[in-house]
Amino acid sequence: MISLSYFKKIDWLIVVASVLLTGLGLVLIYSSSLGRGDFLNFKKQILFLGLGVFLMFLFSFFDLRVLKNNPFLILLFYFVCLLALAGVLVLKGVKGWYRLGPFSIDPIEFVKIVLIFLLAKYFSTRHIEMYRLRHIIFSGAYISIPSVLIFFQPDLGSALIIFSLWLGILIISGIKIRHFLILCLAITLISVLSWSFLLRDYQKQRILNFLNPQLEPLGMGWSQQQSKIAIGSGGILGKGIGNGSQVQYGFLTEPQTDFIFAHLVEEAGLIGVSILITLFSFLIWRIIRIASFSRDNFSRFYASGLAILLMAQFFINIGMNLGILPIIGISLPFVSYGGSGLIMIFIALGILQGIKTKISG
Repeated sequence: MISLSYFKKIDWLIVVASVLLTGLGLVLIYSSSLGRGDFLNFKKQILFLGLGVFLMFLFSFFDLRVLKNNPFLILLFYFVCLLALAGVLVLKGVKGWYRLGPFSIDPIEFVKIVLIFLLAKYFSTRHIEMYRLRHIIFSGAYISIPSVLIFFQPDLGSALIIFSLWLGILIISGIKIRHFLILCLAITLISVLSWSFLLRDYQKQRILNFLNPQLEPLGMGWSQQQSKIAIGSGGILGKGIGNGSQVQYGFLTEPQTDFIFAHLVEEAGLIGVSILITLFSFLIWRIIRIASFSRDNFSRFYASGLAILLMAQFFINIGMNLGILPIIGISLPFVSYGGSGLIMIFIALGILQGIKTKISG
């Protein structure tokens, strides 16, 4: 039977911050639905929020030691992820997700969490051996396979997020500076080769339009230009929810997902941005706090990996909206519309809550 003392161990500040961030997203999704007269995504996001919060509390009872002590279980999840990603490539007419009636399931969101488990297990058992270059190579091999499958979906943005997760955990694990410089050199070489042999024409065009938005102002450069206009017109207080001209008249593409930050700035201004950054920073601080008080390296790496994942998506999405990064299709955590991403984040937070209850126990 669940006792009242258990719920006292829950980090309720994480619960409140995550729900408020999702609530902010709901307001923006509702606003963008006004111009189209279609509120289906708004209703679905409410459902996703309710399911996500339920699963967060459910997974807070999950004992992370089950994965810590069973590396083969993590590998099983890893191979299931690879099969799911390969299945997306095989199925015709499907791009990045599986259809389930009116809903879609994006396996990439599941992959991100599983990779946090895998990297946490790998580095927690080899923490004192990070001076060996082979651990960088082997851990890189684990993330390279799903990254390649994701890249060919094609989803360059998610592949970069997975790479950022790996690089972030590498850094906090204590990688040697010499090895880090070698890694940077290898990344540069791979980037050059990717431009020549891997990137598709539209992906190259996105990068070229990022470097020179006037190259194709009515094509791929259009979205970033409209995003800058929306951000520039927001001011301190914004134009008011439902009154953003870029959003309501359809000039801003994808105001519910990729460009929801520009949507926020136009209609809520600097005040809205301050609320977003404050809530997100507070949430990350609470996650890092749990990481610092964790009793074992596996839990510490898991919590740190979750923080890295959320921060990478947060900063890349805002960078896309501000025009300082190319448009690569990364959503804003908690805020952007999307069931798979939101539910998996809440599940990940639930597992984190399980770590918190063990610390308080």
